[in-house]
Amino acid sequence: MSQHASSPGLGRFARILSLVAVAAVVLAAILLMLPQDDRKYVTASFPRTVSLYEGSDVRILGVSVGTVESVTPSGTDVTVRLSYDAQYKVPEDAEAVIVTPSIVGDRFVQLTPVYKGGPTLADGAELSTESTSTPLELDEIYQSIDDLTVALGPEGANKEGALTRLMDTTARNFAGQGEQFNQSIKDLGKLTGTLDNNKEELFGTAEQMQRFVTALAENDQTVRDFNESLAAAADVLEGERDDLAASLRNLGIAMEAVSGFVRENREVLGDNIKGLNRVSKVLVKQRAALDEVLKVAPLALNNLFLTYNPSTGTLDTRSNQGETGGQFEANPEAFLCSLVAPNDPSGEACGLIGDALGGQPRAAALEDGAARDVPVENVDRSLGGLVEVD
Repeated sequence: MSQHASSPGLGRFARILSLVAVAAVVLAAILLMLPQDDRKYVTASFPRTVSLYEGSDVRILGVSVGTVESVTPSGTDVTVRLSYDAQYKVPEDAEAVIVTPSIVGDRFVQLTPVYKGGPTLADGAELSTESTSTPLELDEIYQSIDDLTVALGPEGANKEGALTRLMDTTARNFAGQGEQFNQSIKDLGKLTGTLDNNKEELFGTAEQMQRFVTALAENDQTVRDFNESLAAAADVLEGERDDLAASLRNLGIAMEAVSGFVRENREVLGDNIKGLNRVSKVLVKQRAALDEVLKVAPLALNNLFLTYNPSTGTLDTRSNQGETGGQFEANPEAFLCSLVAPNDPSGEACGLIGDALGGQPRAAALEDGAARDVPVENVDRSLGGLVEVD
């Protein structure tokens, strides 16, 4: 009974599996027939495509992102159709380069440079030979070596033996210099090591030089004006070169004479300098007295000038006897105080005279005596402008 009951269920399950398989096949066919939008295509023209075939890799930074769809000769160029995954962005100014991973083996196409922003390469873009590059082939290297050999051979540069003579001369000049060459190479190694250890300072110097050059460029007109002024000064010196030469010659003669004078009178000059040193020290020690002399000297010189009589050539003075007698009669205390006041700064003597005579105060005597002095405003304290005064 159980076997008959289960057979209808198995038949339904088999029919469902067959329907699912048919649906999957139909879906796969539909996907194959629909256009694929997940790939982009590029057509590139190369001058040659040695060892590049349909199905070769298309890479970005060495990572495979697509394949070569076709390789078709087109006149003197080869047209290569490339496809790559649309999720990878390629810059609008990209180039296609054929890269040789080894001497023998398939090659691949590399899209460069790496995308860093901006417009991208459009689908179906075409790259001309100016935007493509191919590796140097081994036969081209051999051809270049052959061309160089022919150019340096007997039919070329060595046609008249010039190259042979050059090699012979070089061999003779370098013969026995191996030790020096070795030392030179070692020194060069030390130099490069020193530069490497001081690269920050070297680059810093280069940066400062760049700033200096930039400053000169920004002040180009000022530099030009300076050069013009310098040129004008040079022209003036060129026009006065005879006078300048004569001046320098006379200066040389004078310096020679001074040098001879100093050499001949070295001891005397030494003594004078020592004496001047002593005088300077004395002036420093006596600067207070010197200051007092400079303050009093103008008044003394002015009084001396007033005593000079140019008509007779004599120093005239007067004793003031008459005035003295009148003052004594009028005020004996004031007269006596005026006599002792210059030698009595404290005023004690004048006070004693006043106490003894009971007369005028000391101040009146001093004012009466000072009235006969020369007015202060008429005294030239600058010594004729030689010193500064307040």
